[in-house]
Amino acid sequence: MMNSTTEPLVFSSVCSKKITAVFDDHRVTSDAGVLLLREVEQRIGVIDALTDAIVDSRHPSYVRHEVWDMNAQRVFQIALGYEDANDCDSLKGDPALKIAAGRHPVDDPDLASQPTISRLENMVTRKDLMRIAYALCDHFIASYKRGPKVIVLDMDCTTDVVHGEQQLRLFNAYENEYCFQPFHVYEGLSGKLITAILRPGKTPTPQDVMAVLKRVVRRLKEAWPKTKFLFRGDSHFAKPEVLDWLEAQGLFYLVGLAKNSILLKRSEVTLAQAKEAAERHGGKLRRYASFYYAAKTWSRARRVILRAEASPLGVDPRYVVTNVSAPPKITYEKLYCSRGCVELMIKEHKRHLQSDRTSCHKFEANQFRLFLHSAAYILMHTFRCTFLKGTALARAQFDTIRLRLLKIGARVQILKSKIIFHLPLSYPLKPLLTHCVTALLGRTGRPLHAVPDG
Repeated sequence: MMNSTTEPLVFSSVCSKKITAVFDDHRVTSDAGVLLLREVEQRIGVIDALTDAIVDSRHPSYVRHEVWDMNAQRVFQIALGYEDANDCDSLKGDPALKIAAGRHPVDDPDLASQPTISRLENMVTRKDLMRIAYALCDHFIASYKRGPKVIVLDMDCTTDVVHGEQQLRLFNAYENEYCFQPFHVYEGLSGKLITAILRPGKTPTPQDVMAVLKRVVRRLKEAWPKTKFLFRGDSHFAKPEVLDWLEAQGLFYLVGLAKNSILLKRSEVTLAQAKEAAERHGGKLRRYASFYYAAKTWSRARRVILRAEASPLGVDPRYVVTNVSAPPKITYEKLYCSRGCVELMIKEHKRHLQSDRTSCHKFEANQFRLFLHSAAYILMHTFRCTFLKGTALARAQFDTIRLRLLKIGARVQILKSKIIFHLPLSYPLKPLLTHCVTALLGRTGRPLHAVPDG
């Protein structure tokens, strides 16, 4: 059972009545919406995939909590906004979380405490992590009913500031912090996560980039040999070895290119035209051009798209190197600029699910944490895209969905043949919650067969 607080909280009186509150009822939960995520997990099995990849090296005689139970506990807690392992101590007896993890809310033992979860994090090996990475990629593939015509690989790195003595933390002069800089890879058209790989806080080398891309692309091509692939990234990925490899693999690409004196000289005419037109018409104006350019380290000349933007503040040139043959304006505005959505995906992973809580000492333990947060992302993304489709929350951020649909107070009643969650009569989103349950279970209350969300 959860610990209770003996001292009541005293509030201002109303109608001559004293108002007090006390933490003493183990049958009450503030997270009844986790039942929705439990149904999503039963349909997509991302926690199953993560668990199957881990070899449990513990002696069976001393095992009280199975790996699946602990993974489920952590993934559901992360989705609910409890990103720290310390939260397990308070939530291990929560009736809704126990049900989500497949336990009876009263008769079965509580879920794992923080020390047990920490031992799990430090038990996972490098081989386990490699299997988990492949399992997440395979789960992404399985989310499509059939091979898609086009897959857009959006890859970016983000800063994960650390405040301890974590292994492989590095000082980043640009960020002026000790940090990690994990790679995130998403499918750009759907927002589905493919993988998230922890790495030291330094500018990625070509080997760093290709170590991830090679494994991802090989796995996807094996599953979908007829699918066209488009890679998008910022200037961190405009490295000759990466561009050569992308071309050798037959991938289309759109990669940001840092400006230099040669590019600026090649752009003089277009920049002058944009500046003159902006001065003549007022406001902001854009001009586009394309030309072939070969850096000294490149194996050959490649097509470069120039976006020249002029405004009262001056002229701003941007460059993209590509092997896509579309007109410059379409290539930049429609194909390249939409990669900005990957920033929103990383924001949901990093901020709304707090995936930057990489406070373990071991690098492997922090990578495992990143995978747990990735599983929570997959749960929340599937819930939004599949079961909130057509509703007011179809495009809502994860934190909004959590606040409106998952953080629901309820009293849990355990009867002989059933368990009833008594929800507030005043809950304002009853129709939306009903819609979600119907979409997940149907009117019969039995799970519908799993339908991929692709």
